Amino acid sequence: MTMALRLFALLALFAASATDVRAQAPSLKGFGIVLLHGKGGSPTSMIEGLAESLRKEDALVEAPELPWSRRRMYDATYDQAMAEVDLAVQKLKWAGATRIVIAGHSLGANAAIGYAARREGLFAVIALAPGHLPEAWALRLRTKSALTRARKLVAVGKGDVPGSFPDLAQGIPFVVTATPLVYLSMFDPEGPAVIPRNAAAMGEVPFLWVVGVADPIFFHGRDYAFDLAAKHPKSKYLVIPGLHLTTPFQARGAIIDWLKSL
Repeated sequence: MTMALRLFALLALFAASATDVRAQAPSLKGFGIVLLHGKGGSPTSMIEGLAESLRKEDALVEAPELPWSRRRMYDATYDQAMAEVDLAVQKLKWAGATRIVIAGHSLGANAAIGYAARREGLFAVIALAPGHLPEAWALRLRTKSALTRARKLVAVGKGDVPGSFPDLAQGIPFVVTATPLVYLSMFDPEGPAVIPRNAAAMGEVPFLWVVGVADPIFFHGRDYAFDLAAKHPKSKYLVIPGLHLTTPFQARGAIIDWLKSL
């Protein structure tokens, strides 16, 4: 090989290496990610590993405690929760974030979709193991009589008086304390927390849906809600070999790669 050819080969190798470095180099600097926890959880349960991974990629992360946390459990309506997410978004903007992403796990994924249906200007939306399906048969069977009771209480002016109501989390029944107005906002099958309706109302925003093969919602399929929301060409339906509770941690690498691809 002549000196000229060797020089050309070295330059080509350097160019290829530089291209590879550029492909791997981008971080999530400038991203502001609101991370919404699931039912009965908290900002430090189930989603903390994902939050840490995002921060290591230079993303700004807000993980507010929401009205369905273990401590708060239904102390505000679904729409009031949207206002709490507004505050988290504003904090990220004040900190310098220019690309706002709403991500959530389980009921938090439900809320992320609900938020995207009500707000504009989002850079991306991520739904991890979406949960809490008021219109699905399992929750309807569990809550039917309670919803009738809640409506009657609202009708006689007792909508703000707390009482005991049934709930369901991944097939496990339990009882919660809530006002009839809050309960209706969360469980009414015609109410604001219905995922397919909210998905259909989303704008053209990149949307990532991640579900584990051992998660009950996996069997609802992509046409349950993803196809209704996937109006952007970068939207993606991702199936992983995971469980409902482990999805945020198991999918963290794929989530970061997808965000970088945007």
